Amino acid sequence: MMTIRSFSQESRFIDINFHLSDGYSRPKFYTAGAMEWLCFRLNMLSFLTFAFSLIFLISVPKGFIDPSIAGLAVTYGLNLNMLQAWVIWNLCNLENKVISVERILQYTSIASEPPLVIEQNRPSSNWPSLGEVELHDLQVRYAPHMPFVLKGLTCTFAGGMKTGIVGRTGSGKSTLIQALFRIVDPTGGRILIDGIDITTIGLHDLRSRLSIIPQDPTMFEGTVRSNLDPLEEYTDAQIWEALDCCQLGDEVRKKELKLDSAVTENGENWSVGQRQLVCLGRIILKKSKVLVLDEATASVDTATDSLIQKTLRQQFSDATVITIAHRITSVLDSDMVLLLDDGLIVEHNRPTKLLENKLSLFAKLVSEYTMRSSSQF
Repeated sequence: MMTIRSFSQESRFIDINFHLSDGYSRPKFYTAGAMEWLCFRLNMLSFLTFAFSLIFLISVPKGFIDPSIAGLAVTYGLNLNMLQAWVIWNLCNLENKVISVERILQYTSIASEPPLVIEQNRPSSNWPSLGEVELHDLQVRYAPHMPFVLKGLTCTFAGGMKTGIVGRTGSGKSTLIQALFRIVDPTGGRILIDGIDITTIGLHDLRSRLSIIPQDPTMFEGTVRSNLDPLEEYTDAQIWEALDCCQLGDEVRKKELKLDSAVTENGENWSVGQRQLVCLGRIILKKSKVLVLDEATASVDTATDSLIQKTLRQQFSDATVITIAHRITSVLDSDMVLLLDDGLIVEHNRPTKLLENKLSLFAKLVSEYTMRSSSQF
């Protein structure tokens, strides 16, 4: 069994290597093909020019052109194709190199991120203690010349409550999460966490106190231990406890090296569901008071989705959980639901209250999702 598995894994790595090699060679092949076509056209142009020159020299009256000058012109004409190719090649090469200069100028004009730490304004070690998140007239856009994505959101995510954020594509759900982590800074308004404006503290102080489970789980090349505890802040007993909480403990114990088992690049030797559970193990170790689920269960099966939801209810019962929902049913057990439409808050209430009103947009979304799911079976 081990031999078959090793052969299958080796075959997969070979296929990946071939795919990457093809991707690396493809631009070179296109460049070589373009240069060959260019050289062919230049040769044809030089041959036509040379033939026209010879016909002209032959057809002129005798004595009109000195024979030595005519011979010199014919001699230089033989090298015309080489000179043309050399000039065009250098011009093309210069144009390609200038692109590098353009990229450097673009990079130098990119605004730097805010400082990681602002010494004179550092939050206390237990911040956030309640996990209350307040939005005050929050406005966000990605560039000064672009329209607003969030157009003045004002609401409060009470500490310890579970809030689901729903809305159609382009409504501003992901932008709200980016603003919370300061991947993009607010254009107007404020975000307060336990009364502290997040723009007044350093990025490290902010992001190290928040947790997120993304839609696409990330694992790094290394070991199971380094993926769960990259900064080596926790003991092995704490790591095993986190693995048991996310139902991965038995799977890791089966491996020969246990916590030191190898993880390949991007976690290719783990399934998508297992990678998502590893991300869950990270946040269990971290025990943040504010947790964000950015469509965390969109890429996993129903069983893994149920496992993640159950673990979150057990381990983060007193934390503020903000869920961006891909499956509308995953927010039905939330304390509150926030429905966004075109960057505005349309509805904000308990899911039971919104479902009671058949005319509410949330009730319509749930109905559409139910009909779509039933039609697939």
